[in-house]
Amino acid sequence: MEIVFTNAKLADGMLNDIVVQDGRITAIRPAGSDANAANVVDIDGATLVPSFVDGHIHLDTSFYGDKWIPHKSCTNGFDVHERVAFQAQNMAVAAPMDERARNQLDLCISNGTLQMRSHVMVDGSVGLKSLETILKVREDYTDIIDIQLVAFPQSGILKSPGTPELMDEAIAMGADLVGGLDPLSFDRDIKGHLDVVFGIAERRGVDVDIHLHDAATLGTMTIEEICARTTALGMQGHVAVSHAYGLGDLAPEAAKKIATLIAKSGVSIMTNAPGNHNFPPVALLRAAGVNVFSGNDNIRDSWWPFGDGDMLRRAEIIAYRSGFFTDEELNAAFDVVTSGGAKALRLEGYGIAVGAKADFVTLAAEHVPEAVVAIPKPRRVFKEGRLVAENGSVIR
Repeated sequence: MEIVFTNAKLADGMLNDIVVQDGRITAIRPAGSDANAANVVDIDGATLVPSFVDGHIHLDTSFYGDKWIPHKSCTNGFDVHERVAFQAQNMAVAAPMDERARNQLDLCISNGTLQMRSHVMVDGSVGLKSLETILKVREDYTDIIDIQLVAFPQSGILKSPGTPELMDEAIAMGADLVGGLDPLSFDRDIKGHLDVVFGIAERRGVDVDIHLHDAATLGTMTIEEICARTTALGMQGHVAVSHAYGLGDLAPEAAKKIATLIAKSGVSIMTNAPGNHNFPPVALLRAAGVNVFSGNDNIRDSWWPFGDGDMLRRAEIIAYRSGFFTDEELNAAFDVVTSGGAKALRLEGYGIAVGAKADFVTLAAEHVPEAVVAIPKPRRVFKEGRLVAENGSVIR
């Protein structure tokens, strides 16, 4: 069935008709060109943008929609090991995982996210139970959101007995990527850790997304090794480093040097610009040719109590913390939560263009820069041309 979305404002500021058939955009014409169409949806002058890409989230550990769990601070500054222990304690008394995951998905979809990459714990502490649960949830949501799952060794790979085998089995079960966690500071064996991660990726033919919280030199050394492995295996465009806090600790010249290396290796960098850490210099990395993307990361879980599932707000946070003020800079922040994520996740048919999937969101703003600073609501969210969320609620 053909549907015409009329009076849709695009990036050029002009009103257009977006013609959709079988879930794809088949034509983009000046508004009013399809006045006699049988099925018309009036966008009413709102700005139409591609659906948001949440490239880093944790569906298994959020407490959104559950009872409030007070945040517990680390005893001596940020410590991944201690935060993992707090998480285990909180998860033991939380509502069922599938219920919490669905709450979080509904929140994200209602805000306009229709593509997502979620890390799911797979290690000796939980086995494959979390993945089994999230795989079932993903199946139930397959008609309204595209979800990639990462086998994530939250308790380490080498320190958690049986984890390498579990991660390999996770890919066989349906996980899409293999993950990692601070090879130097957590497992204290960068070679052994990355041997497992890239070994599974090469054997199974999947992509890689590694959590890296390590600061300064430690983080830089790990990124250099990841880039070297990526290049040696011909995996350019198939590897991401999430967080990469250490890049935000470097002096400008050192940051430019490693940015060039990252760009040459085709490794993508994910940042959510967290408030209590240095974070990668977004403008510097993009200027060097590095693909930068983003995600909500944790939403009301054991790591922090914040998060509203809105990637447009995430763009505003990135812009604010990066000192982005001009329209060009605000557009760059928007790119990080849209096309940057699409590139990192290697999404097919993304964007507002003929041939692309009709996955888009309406924003009550004159243009993208205004949307980034105003974070307008309500929104209408369309998946392959079908309305799936409106006024903050998912339509099933």
